[in-house]
Amino acid sequence: MDEQLEQLVLEAQGHARQTPERQLALEELVKEILRSRKIARPPLGEALAGVYQEIYEQVKQQLLHQIDEELDHYKPKCGSVKEWANIQRDQAGKKALEDGQLLKNLALEAQRHPPSSKLRQHALTQLLEAIKLSGRLCHPKRPGLSPKFYNLLYDEVVNKTLIYVCRKIDNYDPERGEKKFMNWVNFRLERVFIECDREFRNRDIDVLPWPDDPFDIAAPESPMSLFEMVRECLEEDVGKVFQREFIGYRKDANFRAIALKRFEGKSWKEIAQELDVKIPTLSSFFQRSCEKFRPQLMQCLLE
Repeated sequence: MDEQLEQLVLEAQGHARQTPERQLALEELVKEILRSRKIARPPLGEALAGVYQEIYEQVKQQLLHQIDEELDHYKPKCGSVKEWANIQRDQAGKKALEDGQLLKNLALEAQRHPPSSKLRQHALTQLLEAIKLSGRLCHPKRPGLSPKFYNLLYDEVVNKTLIYVCRKIDNYDPERGEKKFMNWVNFRLERVFIECDREFRNRDIDVLPWPDDPFDIAAPESPMSLFEMVRECLEEDVGKVFQREFIGYRKDANFRAIALKRFEGKSWKEIAQELDVKIPTLSSFFQRSCEKFRPQLMQCLLE
């Protein structure tokens, strides 16, 4: 992908701005960049249509404008073209989602389909990705909390809020209040923050399953906490998808095995020694895998 992107970038840079040739080259470049998008994806096997097409077109137009402005400043040797393209893509997506209307449309799309149906689950997955990309989740002010504690608490709150959104999406009433979807989400986030703050203050928060992963969840006190639900999903590993993701040729050093060791409270040093893998390699693989399997792990929490 890097070589193709690089070629498309150089081709677009070779044309003067505001010329048909430049516009054509930009169209091809933007089309290639959007292949890796996380939002505006239609259900599997279906053509791009409805709200997904609406989001795609708005992100595309924003990205065309953005790339046209930034392209001539891009220097191939300054960094990965893929990294540059992903930054541009996410910035365009965030801009397109700025006013909240597309988020609201995604929520209404989810409501249109029966609970537990594949179309609703797809709409909810897209909605969660869009919420995270939008940057419109509020950050409640809590004076007195250390940055480390606040970030820990906030991650927990966001996860619980997003799960609530998925499970209670039918509770969203577009005719109430200011009719803004993110008002509904952020109202819930504020409440969850208060609840989690109280909960965290009354228990040991030093050990979490893993840092900076899709679900930073403290050790459970209830039988089916988020902690237990994620661990159960990993243990069952339907289709063995987690086991098939491993380091190099080391099938024993797979995502499932490493994740479960983290749930047991083992440190990176301990796991690295057990598997005879360097800590940076282990940690880097694990973080990439967490991001890759985020949708599957979230799906487990929705079922």
